[in-house]
Amino acid sequence: MVFERKSFAGLALGVLTLAGCASDQQILASEQDQALLVATRRGQFELSCPTARGIVLSSNLLQPVVWNGLERAEYTVGVEGCGRKTTYVVVCQLGSPSCLAVAARNPALAP
Repeated sequence: MVFERKSFAGLALGVLTLAGCASDQQILASEQDQALLVATRRGQFELSCPTARGIVLSSNLLQPVVWNGLERAEYTVGVEGCGRKTTYVVVCQLGSPSCLAVAARNPALAP
């Protein structure tokens, strides 16, 4: 249990140090692959199209005050395949593999 606390504290310190030294663009670039993967997988499922592909349309760092002190990155990802397309807003906690893709309102998904 003590080892887990030390590991977590070391990881948290490393993330904070890295975030303090990296530019916003570097931080966004480091989290982008996971955001793209999460949105693309959701799009493949919702579009019933395993060959659908995603592209990052925009990215932004969110203010930690709004998110209870947690730094997060936000991406807008377009996913297209099988003649249909949609967009997702993906929010990722910095330094974590945790990302959430939320479907944007998109009439292109309507049957």
